[in-house]
Amino acid sequence: MTILAFLAAVRLARLGGNHPLLNPTLIAILLVACLIKAAGVPYATYLRGAGFIAFLLGPAVVLLAVPLYRQTRLIRASGPLILAALAVGLPAGVLSAVGIAWALGASPATLLSLAPKSVTAGIAVGISEAIGGVPALTAVLVISTGITGAILGPWLGRRLRLRDDRVTGLAIGIASHGIGTARALQMSEVAGAFAGLGMSLNGILTATLLPVTIHLFHGS
Repeated sequence: MTILAFLAAVRLARLGGNHPLLNPTLIAILLVACLIKAAGVPYATYLRGAGFIAFLLGPAVVLLAVPLYRQTRLIRASGPLILAALAVGLPAGVLSAVGIAWALGASPATLLSLAPKSVTAGIAVGISEAIGGVPALTAVLVISTGITGAILGPWLGRRLRLRDDRVTGLAIGIASHGIGTARALQMSEVAGAFAGLGMSLNGILTATLLPVTIHLFHGS
């Protein structure tokens, strides 16, 4: 059911000229949700049946090494740009979400669940568990962030008149992880390679720095 829903979503997106609002992941989620609700299937039962799809996320992420390899020379020449993007993007992704939620009166558990929302799901859930967040809430926030970035990222890039696919790819990858990277790959191989690189480095750094920062903050 999940595979058929995604294939139908991809078909619909293509018929719509790959319009950003017709994001296949978003459409597939809505289709599956409606189907299991209509069939009266408990989510836990559905999840047991679809567990192998989560396993396939690993090989899918590894395949991002292909565009990275093809763009090795350009990546090596873009070291300062990559460092600047991470130095700005990582703290901005965490502080903006946590700051807005704090201003709106969110609970501490919600704030901790929000902190890793720009990291790919497999890493974000582990970070959430380590810092005292709610992993299930983090997973929902990660997916929402990815879909939002995939929809708004290219549009925002056009409005800002970004002409460098490296910049666009890094911004989308750091802000909206795997779902955004899939969208960047549709734009160009350069954008996809830099999005995959941004997603990977942001995940590693967030998993390393965020728990330490939270620990120091609580310790103080």
